[in-house]
Amino acid sequence: MSHSHSHDHHHGHHHDHADHSHGHDHAHDGHAHHGHHHAPVDFGRAFLIGITLNTVFVGVEALYGYLANSTALLADAGHNLSDVLGLATAWIAAVLSKRAPTARYTYGLRNTSILAALANAMLLLIASGAILLEAVQRLLEPEPVKSVTVMVVAAIGILVNGATAWLFASGQKGDINIRGAYLHMIADAAISAGVVVAGLLILLTGWLWVDPFTSLIVVGVIVWGTWGLLRESTAMSLAAVPTSIDPVAVRALLASRPGVSSIHDLHIWPMSTTETALTAHLVTPAGHPGDDFLIETCRLLHERFQIGHSTIQIEISEQSNCTLAPEHVI
Repeated sequence: MSHSHSHDHHHGHHHDHADHSHGHDHAHDGHAHHGHHHAPVDFGRAFLIGITLNTVFVGVEALYGYLANSTALLADAGHNLSDVLGLATAWIAAVLSKRAPTARYTYGLRNTSILAALANAMLLLIASGAILLEAVQRLLEPEPVKSVTVMVVAAIGILVNGATAWLFASGQKGDINIRGAYLHMIADAAISAGVVVAGLLILLTGWLWVDPFTSLIVVGVIVWGTWGLLRESTAMSLAAVPTSIDPVAVRALLASRPGVSSIHDLHIWPMSTTETALTAHLVTPAGHPGDDFLIETCRLLHERFQIGHSTIQIEISEQSNCTLAPEHVI
């Protein structure tokens, strides 16, 4: 099957798919703004600001966590570090996914966005384990904590995370990595608020166990959030049909096209965290239905399921196999 996915000369011009014979929708240049590709130009700046702000804050928070002898602050720093990693991997993926295809990497490097999400999830689980260990030791042997420092630093954390979340609010619908970054930031603002409360509680009651207990809750939040990311990015790595697409409905749409008697070799898989590809063999015993049929089929797939890269093979008889069938690649 010759998948000709190398139409990279018409970036960003597909606003009306009906008059394009190849049905491709390459919105990975960051400018084409379709309903499901939320990758506006300014995310580069958002990433830069987010990464800088959070990297500085992780350093500050880790230092003061150490000085104030607070595992809760260290755990919060760990969660903020996870944001930095999440932002960095998402940014690298966003940059690499715009790389033009080569002879060997025929899809370009779009798939790196999936690997980035997977690597990020694994790293977070490792960091969580380290904080968990420290917190358990602290619960067994409580140590004094400088609660005012904890409260001030965590309060700054609320501002830093809130501001960064706001930068990514618009992009979180379209991309698992940007959504990961956004959700981390929201969770972090909430966690920082929790750490402020913990500091206040220690200040008022003198209960030292509140500090490691808070850090355990933070670790719980990290693991809870990361598990979904791990599961989804693993499924994407295994070329599973994206969760937003119902493969039965896609099959039904193709089967309902005029002249189609049967379908086989239907594959739907994620090319990146934002783009989906499809290949299918349609049997049309009455003869080849023509290019308009193919254009319209691609348009429907794009419109209903956001599948932007369709390759349809038309076969005249049920007995056709790949090597002998006349191929009409979109």
